Amino acid sequence: MRRLTLIRHAKSSWDDPALPDFERPLNARGERDAPEMARRLAAQLERPLKLISSPAVRARATAEAFAAALGLEPGAIAFEPRLYETRADLLLRLVRALDDADAHVVLVGHNPALSELARTLADCPFDELPTCAVATLRFDVPCWREVKPGRGTLERYRYPKESMR
Repeated sequence: MRRLTLIRHAKSSWDDPALPDFERPLNARGERDAPEMARRLAAQLERPLKLISSPAVRARATAEAFAAALGLEPGAIAFEPRLYETRADLLLRLVRALDDADAHVVLVGHNPALSELARTLADCPFDELPTCAVATLRFDVPCWREVKPGRGTLERYRYPKESMR
């Protein structure tokens, strides 16, 4: 069995219009939501897991908040440039090439690609993942290369404005 957890980066700042998109940091809400969502989900995310993030500043900060809540060293985060400014089909290729030694992989990235990937792989109740949303998909396959569209099951979908049940 394989688990893929998709996390959209927390809310980012648009305060400096001269700042390149890649360099945009989290805003105050994002700085509050990322560690809170990480804390709320830390006990629910199956371990061991591999944490891979877009290297963009806002995604990096979100991944670091989750790493801290999960008890991972900041150096344990793998930064993957292909998670920034990508498409769902390219993300699916990345997923299908993951190391089979990692049964649970967490990707921290951006919309629209993350939302499109989730909807491609499983029946999902959302059109777009809100900022700092977490969606965990399960695949009853022995290896990542067998992950295919429509074959996943949505196990978990949480977002900051939802009360945890």
